[in-house]
Amino acid sequence: MSAKSTDVLVIGGGYAGVMAANRLTLREDVSVTLVNPRPDFVHRIRLHQLVGGTDPALVDYREVLADGVRLVVDAVTRIDVAGRRVELAGGGTAGYDHLVYAVGSGSADAGVPGAAEHAYPLATFEEASRLRPVLEAAPADAPVTVVGAGPTGIETAAELAGEGRAVTLVCGGVLGPYLHPRARRSVARRLAALGVRVLDGPGTRVTAVTAGSVRLADGREQAARITVWTAGFAVPDLAARSGLTTDALGRLITDETLTSVDDDRIVAAGDSAAPSGLAPRMSCQAAIPLGARAADTVLSRIGDERPGTLSQAFAGQCISLGRHDGIFQFAGRSDVAVPLHLDGRPGAKLKEFVCQGVLKHLSGEARRPGGYKLHRVPGRTRQKLLAAARTAGKPATAQPAA
Repeated sequence: MSAKSTDVLVIGGGYAGVMAANRLTLREDVSVTLVNPRPDFVHRIRLHQLVGGTDPALVDYREVLADGVRLVVDAVTRIDVAGRRVELAGGGTAGYDHLVYAVGSGSADAGVPGAAEHAYPLATFEEASRLRPVLEAAPADAPVTVVGAGPTGIETAAELAGEGRAVTLVCGGVLGPYLHPRARRSVARRLAALGVRVLDGPGTRVTAVTAGSVRLADGREQAARITVWTAGFAVPDLAARSGLTTDALGRLITDETLTSVDDDRIVAAGDSAAPSGLAPRMSCQAAIPLGARAADTVLSRIGDERPGTLSQAFAGQCISLGRHDGIFQFAGRSDVAVPLHLDGRPGAKLKEFVCQGVLKHLSGEARRPGGYKLHRVPGRTRQKLLAAARTAGKPATAQPAA
């Protein structure tokens, strides 16, 4: 090994960034720095519990981050690609030999009149923390409307209904779009049992939000003392602002080794990565193996070896329905739901097992770097998806930043 340390900078301390940083400590001649705007790890898949008051959704980094990783609590404002350094919000800079781009995702601009003023988004710790005291200050019977029927919307509606809140879930289309129809029916029954009113169908797209209601496309007005907005995610524009090539959503375009198409010293992982313009579903299920793959790519380049390529497989989607119920929707490796699901109390236990397992994956890699193997699951699913996308001409359009 070289006597000179190789400096690797990881931007973002979520699921992908922590996995990558931990794995990079596999080599003693690598110096790893993780830059993150918060001093604690956000267990994002528990944010609905933070809102419901049943979990803080925060974990001390000492529990999940390897001792050899230097944590810098700051935000990166620009990547100087030519100079191999980043500019920090606090005024300083940090250099790198290799960079892992894992900035994650947040709430998308709703683009709906009144939403910015009257709705509470729920994609980050800060947003969940702002919403919780608003709920606590409201009467128990105050109408709460949750907009968006993906996992976050369903889980939040169920969590608040379990608190005794009067909750309406506005789907804007189909309840649980990812779910198989059998699982969707199960979720609908269990939400009804909790007292959640579900508004679904083509006329339920929200067209306006006021201080006391949401207006739907079919003209209906739904009372809402508190409106929670969970419809859609967006990624930070750091890559685009730094002149790197992104897809239409702003995710960094990479090849199948997760290497930026602009610079082989930059790799991406997690929600902010778009390998071959065909990004996996935004989820911790994708982020953790992507983080491991990104780290492996960096380690291969340091060792003058050829990096391996992405082999992303999915098991399905798990959704909690309050503290005593849940559902696990199984899927094929191409991430398409199949008829099989597990619901009820067993579904809740499996969901909790997954939440705890995520932290065990990260802490396990911190203690024994290189031990995580799930990103190496064999198979040709990814190659088949790429071939199908090329045939259909559907990979996301790359757009160099101005």
